[in-house]
Amino acid sequence: MRALIVPTVVGLAVALSACGGVEYRDTNAAVDARPECASGPTRPGETPPAWCERKTEAKWNSDSKGEKVDFKKKDDAPR
Repeated sequence: MRALIVPTVVGLAVALSACGGVEYRDTNAAVDARPECASGPTRPGETPPAWCERKTEAKWNSDSKGEKVDFKKKDDAPR
């Protein structure tokens, strides 16, 4: 399921990038690098520490102060 979410988020970010910007972040590499996160909770019902939680997030921002494009202007270079 997670393998489907990441390409979907990235695809959505690429499709909407003309209208704004997207910052993608996940904590998988940081969690994998910590040895204490590899074993998991030792007792049933125990929650893992916050630094061992895997998160995937995308932050969308739209900048409405963008430069307007003049489509009526002709090209400078001859064809």
